[in-house]
Amino acid sequence: MLKIGDKIPNINVTTHKGESVNLSDFKGKKIVLFFYPRANTPGCTAQSCNLNDNYSKLTAQGYEVIGVSPDTVDKQNKFADKFGFKYNLLADDSRELIDAFGVWGKKKFRGNEYEGVLRTTFIINEEGVIERIIDKVNTKEHTDQIID
Repeated sequence: MLKIGDKIPNINVTTHKGESVNLSDFKGKKIVLFFYPRANTPGCTAQSCNLNDNYSKLTAQGYEVIGVSPDTVDKQNKFADKFGFKYNLLADDSRELIDAFGVWGKKKFRGNEYEGVLRTTFIINEEGVIERIIDKVNTKEHTDQIID
């Protein structure tokens, strides 16, 4: 996993709208980059909606909010449309960005072990350097964890 002080990688990913973006496109802005396991599941929906409900609070503090999961563009687009997200969701179905940030790993659910996205949020400064990592995400109160 990338650490505090690391520069973020320059990788092209597609948004839920089908547009190609690179994290370097956001240089000069602070970024809340949150990785979540799968669109339209209870925890991911709670987290994404909490950030959307508090979007103006986050942007008032200068943050660009970006969500990432291994879902396809179509799934991300349906998820964004269903809940009216004001921010971009990145479709990283190739897992290039997920792997570069080191957020793919072993997880347990109902006694079963499997691999998937480790729910993690990176707070990135205007220079593209990681300032903070939140790996114990409270999906329903995530904005409070970011702004604390």
